[in-house]
Amino acid sequence: MPAITLPDGSVRQFDAPVTGTTVAEAIGPGLARAALAMKVDGKILDISTRIERDARIVFITRRDEDALELIRHDAAHVLAEAVQALFPGTQVTIGPSIENGFYYDFARNDPFTPEDFPAIEAKMREIVARGAPFVRRVMDREEAIRFFADKGEKYKAQLIQDLPATEEISLYSQGDWVDLCRGPHMRSTADVGTAFKLMKVAGAYWRGDHRNAMLSRIYGTAWREQKELDAHLHQLEEAERRDHRRIGKDMGLFHMQEEAAGSVFWHPKGWKLYRTSEDYMRRRLDASGYQEVKTPQLLDRVFWEKSGHWDNFRQHMFIAQVEDEDRTLAVKPMNCPCHVQIFRQGVRSYRELPLRLAEFGSCHRYEPSGALHGIMRVRAFTQDDAHIFCTEAQIASETVRFVDLLSSIYRDFGFESFRVKLSDRPETRAGTDATWDRAEAALKDACATAGVDYTLNPGEGAFYGPKLEFVLRDAIGRDWQCGTLQVDFVLPERLDAEYVGEDGARHRPVMLHRAIMGSFERFLGIVIEHYAGRFPLWLAPVQVVVATIVSDADEYAREAVAAFAKAGLIAQADLTNQKINAKVRDHSLAHVPVLAVVGRKEAENGTVALRRLGSPAQEVVPLAEAVTRLAREATPPDLRESSARSIFA
Repeated sequence: MPAITLPDGSVRQFDAPVTGTTVAEAIGPGLARAALAMKVDGKILDISTRIERDARIVFITRRDEDALELIRHDAAHVLAEAVQALFPGTQVTIGPSIENGFYYDFARNDPFTPEDFPAIEAKMREIVARGAPFVRRVMDREEAIRFFADKGEKYKAQLIQDLPATEEISLYSQGDWVDLCRGPHMRSTADVGTAFKLMKVAGAYWRGDHRNAMLSRIYGTAWREQKELDAHLHQLEEAERRDHRRIGKDMGLFHMQEEAAGSVFWHPKGWKLYRTSEDYMRRRLDASGYQEVKTPQLLDRVFWEKSGHWDNFRQHMFIAQVEDEDRTLAVKPMNCPCHVQIFRQGVRSYRELPLRLAEFGSCHRYEPSGALHGIMRVRAFTQDDAHIFCTEAQIASETVRFVDLLSSIYRDFGFESFRVKLSDRPETRAGTDATWDRAEAALKDACATAGVDYTLNPGEGAFYGPKLEFVLRDAIGRDWQCGTLQVDFVLPERLDAEYVGEDGARHRPVMLHRAIMGSFERFLGIVIEHYAGRFPLWLAPVQVVVATIVSDADEYAREAVAAFAKAGLIAQADLTNQKINAKVRDHSLAHVPVLAVVGRKEAENGTVALRRLGSPAQEVVPLAEAVTRLAREATPPDLRESSARSIFA
């Protein structure tokens, strides 16, 4: 006689085990029509699952966020059925839901192409319209292996063979088509709806191993309604227009090349953007009580073994063998162990805490070539890294201080909102459970003190401690995880960091790992796409171009450039023989924020005609006024008179 507790706290009593469908029907016909699946004691299950004991149930309808993953999972099954119907002999392998969509890997002699998509999408719509129920059945392991082997599905048979002996083998059918799947699913293929689209094809090795067969992967996206799909496709179009790699090339900011894969060649304009950002960050850190340090690039393997990085991060480290010394060195992938070494020099007192050590540290990490992406995913990068050595009692106040700094910096770069995730202990970690209990409790308490609302990100902490992840939202609604704050009781212990307390005894400091940008390269890639290259004046690598209408104004243009430069503006002159409309077009394509046009009249009157990027209007003002106004606008935010800049909400 299960008692079913509903979200409003009411309880429904049943005389025998019931399915979720029965419970929904008992509540009302509207819910019975709308419920796609259910959460039973927090676990998402098929709505047809039998409930045999007391439980709390939440029904999932199409309006709920949880419906998205179900729609995408079921869309992958619909895709697989459509492909096998259209291309007999194709084997199905693995097809999960992913962020914003789904994919399925297929074994086929001829890889798919985008030209196959219209036919596949049409067949998918037929399957959705048919509305075949998803039906689950459990099968004996050996029987399931034979079932798929007899169908010629060797990959599915291998998947079952490799599952743990304790794993229950479940199959789902949708009409006559059957797939191996843990579930859960919605009620039928009709629940997928028609707000889906196939996006691209790619090659993928079976199980990600290059020694295995190459499969053909079809990616798709699926949403709850057409409006969401249209918004997503528009965002993708906008993202392509804003691609930092294209804008970087158009503006002459940087380039990448195969001979230095994962490393950036910064051009003069790009390096100016970089240096402006670095100078800004340095001023903000200086004003916030950080002390800047610089640490070595190469450190002995023994050093990384002590810190725990050799066991937990070795696959991402570049190694150098010193033959005449018989030593193994590693190029540092992060700065934290090096900062502990600085802390350990001499005897530290509690009076020095909190000690905030910052470094714009040059780091290197191995990333597979397929994962590299412009300046956003690189192998060589500069981390805006800092470590705060403090007492346990200072964790909360340092968290408040850090969140205030981070939020004001994000706002200065034009990001008006962010959210926070708290990542707790991973499966592979250093330190005892008791140490992790302390660290996680301290971080949660610090969030409460700082007024930080967070969502839990289970199992995603660093190997040495839990962390907060700060996720930015850009101008077109994309999320980017940038800043972090990590509470670490482990590395100070492993690397023997200590201070003398007020009681005269030796104590271990707590180590707060923190970053705001994450890395300069990735953050600047995000900034480029956020602004689509149309930077605010303080960030622009070229702020003003003085363009002449006639050659008679060349000398005056040079005088204007000198006046702008004297006021600290980055100004250039365009004295070419092109017509002014061509100059306007060229400098607009180069994303120059301000064009100061001068001709005979402006030269005679000591004026300039100011044109803003993206606007056809122009304003004629005296040169001195233009210099004063633009110099004020180009002043970095931290140097302007301003009130508090916190944006955390």
